[in-house]
Amino acid sequence: MVEKPKMREVPVREAIGMMLPHDMTQILPGEFKGRLFKKGHVVTEADIEPLLSIGKEHIYVLEMPEGFIHEEEAGIRIAKAVSGQGLTLTPPYEGKVSMKASRTGLAKINEEAVHALNTLEGIAFSTMYGDQIVHPGHTLAATRIIPLIIEETRIIELEQLVKQFDGPIIQVKSFEEKRVGLVTTGGEVFSGRIADKFGPVIRNKVEALGSTVVDQRFAPDDKEAIEQQIHSFLDEGVDLVLVTGGMSVDPDDRTPGAIAGVGAEVVRYGTPMLPGSMLMVAYKGEVPILGLPGAVMHEPFTSFDVFLPRILAGERIVASDMTRLGYGGLRKC
Repeated sequence: MVEKPKMREVPVREAIGMMLPHDMTQILPGEFKGRLFKKGHVVTEADIEPLLSIGKEHIYVLEMPEGFIHEEEAGIRIAKAVSGQGLTLTPPYEGKVSMKASRTGLAKINEEAVHALNTLEGIAFSTMYGDQIVHPGHTLAATRIIPLIIEETRIIELEQLVKQFDGPIIQVKSFEEKRVGLVTTGGEVFSGRIADKFGPVIRNKVEALGSTVVDQRFAPDDKEAIEQQIHSFLDEGVDLVLVTGGMSVDPDDRTPGAIAGVGAEVVRYGTPMLPGSMLMVAYKGEVPILGLPGAVMHEPFTSFDVFLPRILAGERIVASDMTRLGYGGLRKC
């Protein structure tokens, strides 16, 4: 059971070196009302006159039992233990320390570790969902202890537990600058009957994450023609190939067969996320090849938006990444 801190009243002039258990407020009528000293502040000789000026002849001070630490020190130690690259820590505020992104990138959070840390008595560690795009200043996580003080052994236990996990518990992975080849399929677009609408959408999404669509090439609904365009990008050494259109089960839709036909290892065709269920992910060596369903053209967030940031952060997609999208994957009814 967590021990409760003890407070006692002392004359303010005898409080030097002692810790304040709560904030001290200063009021200057018509000028200022706010915190003069924050909770956890250790009183110094220079603080005596300011305390007397707000009418504090006597104050409550915190008696720290041996082997205990204050919530602010605890919060800082927890945050430092769990944080990896791409993060800055805020100063403690009411015992809470936040972890904010210091760069644009992909939030990576070890969910198993978060649950494990929160089983420790007196610990509160809260995060956003992982694998989301974040920008500088975005809060990924915050932590504090539940009581005002805690046994230092509990924090040491947490620090040791963190070391049992592979890599940092929370970090921001930078996006890599990748060269992307775009193949747009469909006889109606190839012949000029309708205007292509995939290209502008794909370029915007790719460029927003710091990569470049080096070229867009068109192919009719012909397996060999699509394969030829995919091969041309692979021969030129692009880092990612995106193939749009032709992903449904219609007889004229040849894209899945063409992706497999270039010798790519198909991770999975289809994912339980809606919209975007007809997505295909494959790899030709280390180069990902994605077949994009039509929803990418007109829906703001699809399965493509789940995996594009991860790929541009250097991650390799596996089948379980795709099948796990069923839970929470219904984005449009």
